[in-house]
Amino acid sequence: MPAARVGSVVRWTRRNSPGFPPVAPFVSEPIKIDIWSDVACPWCYIGKRKFESGAGLFAGSGDGRDVEIEYHSFELSPDTPVDFEGNEADYLAEHKGISREQAAEMLDRVTTIASQVGLDYDFPHIQHTNTVKAHQLVHYAKSHGKQLEAKERLLKAYFVEGKHVGRIDDLAELAAEIGLDRRDAARSLAEDEYLADVRADQALAQEYGIQGVPFFVIDGKYGVSGAQEAATFAQVLEQVWSERAAATGGTAEAADAAEVQA
Repeated sequence: MPAARVGSVVRWTRRNSPGFPPVAPFVSEPIKIDIWSDVACPWCYIGKRKFESGAGLFAGSGDGRDVEIEYHSFELSPDTPVDFEGNEADYLAEHKGISREQAAEMLDRVTTIASQVGLDYDFPHIQHTNTVKAHQLVHYAKSHGKQLEAKERLLKAYFVEGKHVGRIDDLAELAAEIGLDRRDAARSLAEDEYLADVRADQALAQEYGIQGVPFFVIDGKYGVSGAQEAATFAQVLEQVWSERAAATGGTAEAADAAEVQA
């Protein structure tokens, strides 16, 4: 897909990118944010918090500025067993071919960065696991209007609370905590009801050329890679808002007027 890159932000040259609907006609409509991430990705949780702060800065400018978020599946390590023997430092050392001491130092740095956005990572107690079932649970929750709650609950369970997010019983318990039916969630996971949706997300990521997460697709035309600062997210959101205003020939008030006359 042709794209123009400025730093960590990519703009696709084709206005309506594959897999996404045309850009909303009115400036006052929420900006759609599609986020690819993995439950076992420490930068994804950090990036989530930074994006939320950036979206808050954007919304604070008024005139109905808002965003609509949808999460998409991405597996950083799909070959990881459900019950990995060892802790996060062991996995990182094995995965990157470094010493356990070097891995521990890397995790300490990430822990410090996470604390700066209010996250209390507990790497020594993380239970590293395969995340495909967790991704299926996010899709299950989406079908019940609770995708955002599920994503937050899974990330907190994994990075902060040291809970297992790869086994059906543990995931069903987390589902119940956000108001979903425990037994039905377990049934859905056992039947791989949403596995095809997970694979569809991954196929779309390949189409976009997404090779790492977190990755944010904004309004179907801007791609922001990594856990950028809140100001970067706010700037891109404001850019999209301004482009919409220019395309509709005016401000949010003009768009509202057009809706009334329709």
